[in-house]
Amino acid sequence: MHDIRRIRDRPKEFDSALARRGFEPVARAVLKIDTERRKKIRSAEIAQAERNAASSAIGKAKSIGDQAEFERLRSVVAGKRAEISTLEDEASAANAELEEFLLGIPNLPASDVPDGDDESSNLEIRSWGKPRTLDFEPAPHHEILAVRKGMDLETAAKLSGTRFMLLSGAIAKLHRALAQFMIDIQVEENGLTEVWVPVLVREETMVGTGQLPKFAHDSYRTTEGHWLVPTAEVPLTNIVGGRIVDESYLPRRFCAHTQCFRSEAGAAGRDTAGMLRQHQFEKVEMVSVTTPDESKAELSRMTRCAESILERLEIPYRTVVLCTGDMGFSAMKTHDVEVWLPGQGAYREISSVSVCGDFQARRMNARFRPASGGPVEFVHTLNGSGLAVGRTLIAVLENGQRADGSVQLPSSLASYLGGKRAILPSGDFA
Repeated sequence: MHDIRRIRDRPKEFDSALARRGFEPVARAVLKIDTERRKKIRSAEIAQAERNAASSAIGKAKSIGDQAEFERLRSVVAGKRAEISTLEDEASAANAELEEFLLGIPNLPASDVPDGDDESSNLEIRSWGKPRTLDFEPAPHHEILAVRKGMDLETAAKLSGTRFMLLSGAIAKLHRALAQFMIDIQVEENGLTEVWVPVLVREETMVGTGQLPKFAHDSYRTTEGHWLVPTAEVPLTNIVGGRIVDESYLPRRFCAHTQCFRSEAGAAGRDTAGMLRQHQFEKVEMVSVTTPDESKAELSRMTRCAESILERLEIPYRTVVLCTGDMGFSAMKTHDVEVWLPGQGAYREISSVSVCGDFQARRMNARFRPASGGPVEFVHTLNGSGLAVGRTLIAVLENGQRADGSVQLPSSLASYLGGKRAILPSGDFA
């Protein structure tokens, strides 16, 4: 959420920053609501002062026996009481209207984010590894002979509908091994704290990270009012929600392996084959909470945490900075790590690492006390996949496929697979 004082002080600058994201100016509409809200609050304060003055004068009128003045003042107090109640209700309604408006405005892009309308304007900043030169036509993951036995779309559709997957045998074990491999690297080598989090959260928890109210259609809600998390970013970031921590507590770096749930509303016809885009999937999510001075460097550190997993798996990737038109709602700058998929002949996103500044912190009221003293400040939050487990499985399968339909597995996974180094065309480990 945005600081209303910033919009008051620099409305043109605010609208200009929003325009970079393709949004129409909103400062005038926001400030109109804010002005009315402040008028109501000020009028209620004046009425309260007048009521207090009349209440004080009642005693004096009674002590001197001035019954007429006593009755007049009693009437004034009663009238002011009703006036104050009305003004406070109106101020509360205006405050709710302002908050609802502000909750629907996306974060402002950082000054060094490239301008653009869509992914065609994203800027590649580095790449690692070279796609293999194959002497056969590479297959998409779900059509590789070694994979067919363990990846069952038809049974999943019978159980749950489209965009669900049933994994079994070697493929299920490989999927599980990848998640454990990621968690181990993030905790033991990258210094993150592993957290086991709920995947059902309250509405205010979703509001805190920006999924609600604007993107309710993208998530699932239970009949009891809980929301299924679209990513562990939601509960992990909210760990500091509503708290004031000492600066010595920061930076805080969390990771969690969870099931994730997305309705994929509006994505019909996109990536429906295989398990590239699912309603239910797994991710190892990273979240950092820092001081404002540390967040820029933390974005680079978290991006390396994601990239290092792919390097250990020997999978080519490239890293891009998203342009203003391709960033997520809560982000002020995002690095996408895109993995090479031979079956598609393209790089596809496997991790988005974003710095959100104080945007989420304001929504969840997460602050810190500076070690040097002074007033409390809002923390900065960051999040990113380290990595999406299903998409990493796809990348391992497609990059490891061989002409006979088998799959060569990365050597870094051998200890997680009982020493196995390949999946045969029959679907069995070898």
